[in-house]
Amino acid sequence: MSELPGWVHVYSGKVRDLYVPEGATGLADTDSVLVVASDRVSAFDHVLEPGIPGKGDLLTTLSLWWFDQLDDVPNHLIPDHVLSGERVVERIPAAVSGRSMLVKPLDMFPIECVVRGYLTGSGWAEYRASQSVCGIPLPAGLENGDRLPEPLYTPAWKAPLGEHDENISFERTVELVGPDIAEELRRLSLHVYARGAAIAEERGVIIADTKFEFGADRVTGEITLADEVLTSDSSRYWDAAAYAAGRTPEERMASFDKQIVRDWLAANWDKTGTPPQLPAGVVERTAARYRELLERLTGD
Repeated sequence: MSELPGWVHVYSGKVRDLYVPEGATGLADTDSVLVVASDRVSAFDHVLEPGIPGKGDLLTTLSLWWFDQLDDVPNHLIPDHVLSGERVVERIPAAVSGRSMLVKPLDMFPIECVVRGYLTGSGWAEYRASQSVCGIPLPAGLENGDRLPEPLYTPAWKAPLGEHDENISFERTVELVGPDIAEELRRLSLHVYARGAAIAEERGVIIADTKFEFGADRVTGEITLADEVLTSDSSRYWDAAAYAAGRTPEERMASFDKQIVRDWLAANWDKTGTPPQLPAGVVERTAARYRELLERLTGD
């Protein structure tokens, strides 16, 4: 967390730090929030050491690129510069330039809007036990990594920092936010996933699953896409060529995300106490995959 002239730190999540302009008392009375992505990496609800060098810049660049592609969905970005006479004044401090977004505050919905296009992770574990994912029945005979008949919307309740998010039914989201908002969150989530998956597929990349967050504009009430979008932290990305050629789940799921970290941690930690430090090789491989994904998608 940095000390930034003109800005006051108000909150830190697993990866991002939030600042408001000096003079504001918090998120409730400001019209702009500085979102700074750190190099921290988390898995299994723990922040791990060390971080991934350059990760904050990579995540921010990818989020900004995706917000540009998803121009038919309202998002929380606001201009990060102003004109002073004929001079352009950058609002983002130079110390965090490249890893920061300037956004408007929203009344956030307490729901992680998860969309699954492929059977993997916790969904695969549940499918093996009950032939369902988050209680949604699926056909028999699916294998780990298989494409689902259609993308599934499987929301989760967004737990406070340090607690586990909890999968919930669509009916529970109706209880939390009302039927109209619940339906719109589902529609928008499936729409953004479908749009993003099609764009990624053109570039030889599969989005296996992802999660979105939305909030209500404090002036208009419009449901607005917030936080990060379709990044390596919020999504599972696979290499489409490896997927097509693979014979085993490991060959098919050539990941461009933090799956390398998850796999190493699962093999070397029993999920009790403090997680072990990540080896240098795991850190380097993860950073390289994050960079490769950004290059594949953006061509930059």
